[in-house]
Amino acid sequence: MKASQILFTFVALLVLALGQTVAADDGQMAGSQAQVVTVNINKADAETLARELIGVGRSRAEAIVKYREEFGPFYSAEELTAVKGVGMATIIKNQQKIVVE
Repeated sequence: MKASQILFTFVALLVLALGQTVAADDGQMAGSQAQVVTVNINKADAETLARELIGVGRSRAEAIVKYREEFGPFYSAEELTAVKGVGMATIIKNQQKIVVE
C-alpha cells in the first residue's frame, strides 16, 4: 500500500470518527430519537442502495453490487471508494446509514 493511500485512509477514518461524535452530540442536544435507516452494503440489492443512500443513483448502486460480486464483501465503508463514481463525500453523507456485516 502506498504512503499516500495510507494517509488518505487515515484522514478518511478520522473524518468519519469525528463526524460520528458530532452527530451523536447533536442528537443528544436536540433530545430527538430519530431513527436512521441502515444499509448493509454487503447484502443490499441495487434498488435498496439507490433508495436509501444519499448521492447513489441506480447506476452507482448497480456498480456497487457488481464490484461486490467481483471482488467480495466490503470490510469498511471507505472501501466503497474503489467503486467508480463513489467518493469520500458520498461515504461521509451516508456514514450513519452504512453498515458492514
